[in-house]
Amino acid sequence: MTYKHGVFPSEVPTSIIPPVKTSAGLPVVFGTAPLHLASEPAGANNPVLCYSYAEAVKAFGYSNDWDKYTLCEFIYSHFSLFNVAPVVLINVLDPAVHKEAVTNKSVNIADGTAIISGEPVLLGTLVVKLVEAGQPLVKGTDYVAGYNDELNVVITPVEGGEITAEKTSLVLSYTKLKPDMVDSDDIVGGIDITTGEPEGLELVARVYPMFQLVPGQVLAPGWSTDPLVAAVLHAKSGSINGVFQATAIADIPTTGEDAATQYTQVPAWKTNNNYIDPQLIVCWPKVALSGKQFHLSTQLAGICCQTDAANDDIPYKSPSNKSLQANMALTADGKKVYLDLIQANYLNGQGIVTALNFIGGWKLWGNRTGAYPSNTDIKDAFIPVRRMFNWIANTLVLTHWQKVDDPTNRRLVDTLVDSANIWFNGLAATEKILGGRVEFLESENPVTDLLNGVFRLHYYVAPPPPAEDIEEVIEYDVSYFSTLFD
Repeated sequence: MTYKHGVFPSEVPTSIIPPVKTSAGLPVVFGTAPLHLASEPAGANNPVLCYSYAEAVKAFGYSNDWDKYTLCEFIYSHFSLFNVAPVVLINVLDPAVHKEAVTNKSVNIADGTAIISGEPVLLGTLVVKLVEAGQPLVKGTDYVAGYNDELNVVITPVEGGEITAEKTSLVLSYTKLKPDMVDSDDIVGGIDITTGEPEGLELVARVYPMFQLVPGQVLAPGWSTDPLVAAVLHAKSGSINGVFQATAIADIPTTGEDAATQYTQVPAWKTNNNYIDPQLIVCWPKVALSGKQFHLSTQLAGICCQTDAANDDIPYKSPSNKSLQANMALTADGKKVYLDLIQANYLNGQGIVTALNFIGGWKLWGNRTGAYPSNTDIKDAFIPVRRMFNWIANTLVLTHWQKVDDPTNRRLVDTLVDSANIWFNGLAATEKILGGRVEFLESENPVTDLLNGVFRLHYYVAPPPPAEDIEEVIEYDVSYFSTLFD
């Protein structure tokens, strides 16, 4: 220590810590992508954060064949129709696994080009020969190859190269993607026994470490109609990195064996297949716009993001009664679905979100999570309340993490309690919550826990439920006959 003589300033930590912002509805979307059309392919099982349509297409490509390439549906809906961002996209179609080799295929040259029609060719694997036993030609010297607007591979001879004007055909070998080889197990994923790397839905846990963004919604349009996928979706969403929570969104199938093709079949399908978790939103049927079909889960995620963005990125408002980007509801085989209000409310009463064309055009209709009606706890049964509880918990984790391992003393308790109460007061003042407070209770903090470095704060909070049922009582008042004699 040195001898001191004078005035020496120092600092202590601020007793109030501001909340760390978290993205309330960040979608994390799993599916398949046409990597053969991507300029900078992201590969398989690699989370990519995208803020624009262009970024998504660069990493994943784009095709209108949404049955084969399910991520394209979400890319189109989220960026083109709802104009919201960001989104984390994860493709499970692996070019190293889901592929097929084509060897020595003869393709005719017509109008100066050879065309491979309708096949997802990985251009890096293309080998072009004049004859089957010949040597491979040199790309850029003898020919150039690329996709045209119809997504066919066009091979064009280079002037002065080996492909002369007299040549009428070429012999091609290449590898093509096989999206039909992908199944639900690829979406569910797991841990690769060779590399030890996570795959499929296990990658939800990679999102925050990679991007410092907390997942808000987890979905797999086109795949979540499989009960196994839906089960893992809500299981992974309920505990991300051991501390975060998100909402899973799933669809009930509208065609195929054991599907719910009519609205009366939907509640039984939901119950029988266990789509009944508080962290799960269940959707039926599909919707369409200008001939393009969308899973309702896709548009629900867009509505949530759009609604949150209009409300300070706080998910206290329900996505219900918000406009869909659709002009019809239908089953996957194209059969139109017209629900009246009573039928749509019947589905809502069974914990199912649907589409309703009633007043103001096509709207998303439903406030209840999949847990309803078997679970009527307000924090589990209402979508906006459940999402608020997730958002509040995630925000508290991010905000208070900086205080982990600080000494357990009165200053720490006061800092955490006062900071949270000020935050709650602000949310209440702007009517994002009805009220909230935090207390440090002696009854919840026994000495044995304190000795072990454990202490608990008790949060009381009341997000507003949606005004789902507005009763209008109208009575004939005979006293107004007196106006006839005024």
